[in-house]
Amino acid sequence: MNIHEYQAKQLLREYGVAVPKGGVALTVDEAVEQAEALGGPVYVVKSQIHAGGRGAGKFQDNPDGKGGVRVVKSLDEVKDSAAQMLGHVLITKQTGPAGKEVNRIYIEDGCDIARELYLGMLLDRETSKLVMMASTEGGMEIEEVAEATPEKILKVQIDPATGMTADDAKGLAEGLGLEGKQIDSGIEFMLAVYKAFIELDASIVEINPLVVTGSGDVMALDAKMNFDDSALFRHPDVEALRDEDEEDPAELEASKHELNYIKLDGSIGCMVNGAGLAMATMDIIKLKGGDPANFLDVGGGATKERVTTAFKLILSDDNVKGILVNIFGGIMRCDIIAEGVVAAAKEVSLSVPLVVRLEGTNVEKGKQIMADSGLPIISADDLGDAAEKIVKAVKEAQ
Repeated sequence: MNIHEYQAKQLLREYGVAVPKGGVALTVDEAVEQAEALGGPVYVVKSQIHAGGRGAGKFQDNPDGKGGVRVVKSLDEVKDSAAQMLGHVLITKQTGPAGKEVNRIYIEDGCDIARELYLGMLLDRETSKLVMMASTEGGMEIEEVAEATPEKILKVQIDPATGMTADDAKGLAEGLGLEGKQIDSGIEFMLAVYKAFIELDASIVEINPLVVTGSGDVMALDAKMNFDDSALFRHPDVEALRDEDEEDPAELEASKHELNYIKLDGSIGCMVNGAGLAMATMDIIKLKGGDPANFLDVGGGATKERVTTAFKLILSDDNVKGILVNIFGGIMRCDIIAEGVVAAAKEVSLSVPLVVRLEGTNVEKGKQIMADSGLPIISADDLGDAAEKIVKAVKEAQ
């Protein structure tokens, strides 16, 4: 689960992470009130959407104007910026051309920036350890830094037996070139980030930029936090921060039915049980000359109702011109899948080609259910055969 910058800063502040003062606003008047409370003389007006690159982004109705993060020096400028942001669509390199509508903004104190750095924490899946990363190249995308100047990324692998230590943090602080009281401030900052990461079951914490102020303090000028969905039951206060307006409606609906769905850009809808099989299905569709429209894993214990919902989700995408159902029935019974597919196809009046490959428990019963349905379902013998048939059917239908 992702949250907004202002929410991440609220959580981090509770753990002792230094962040500038600020407040969220849903209206222009609220934005002015927040700025008045801060007192100025410099304010930062920030669009709050679940996407990076806001400062360099452009608003859809004013592509030649200012971006989604602005430094201003008066209440009138706060008011004007808020009016130009709220209710308008911001396009960044992470939103795609459709952009995202800005429904809330964050008004923050200006900051005397002496240096911009980078700090991030996540799980290193190669070592199965948490890693804290830091770089002197603050304000840049860490992927770009890793590609162009990988030597500028410092890493500390954290021993799970001891947790992050002051020595770990000191090594990073010195590697960033912090000096004097900046080192103590940096150590305190990093240990606080680590504690927040652990106790909140975060999957990533990213501070970019991490700044050193003119007075030598270390502070989070921006903050991004993601959380492990499987651990949210332990953190109802964090789950309450979820902004459903920022999520894809289909993906949100899928999560309510315990379905793993991610929309893609292709034309062939996929319904598969098991993440590995789903990835293999998408790969072979590409190999046969098609493009998958989604990743959809119905899981090993799906019911007829969940399968029906999955089918409807696929068809809710106007780009879908054909559907491939690929099921290996181990825990999942093929007849349950067949019943769900038939029920959904009849309910939505299926109008695109449908190829189904079933194998495993009750496979013959499942095939019989589809044969008796009266629907134009194309049966496939194996995955390669299924991919060839759906790609061919989609091309013929266009």
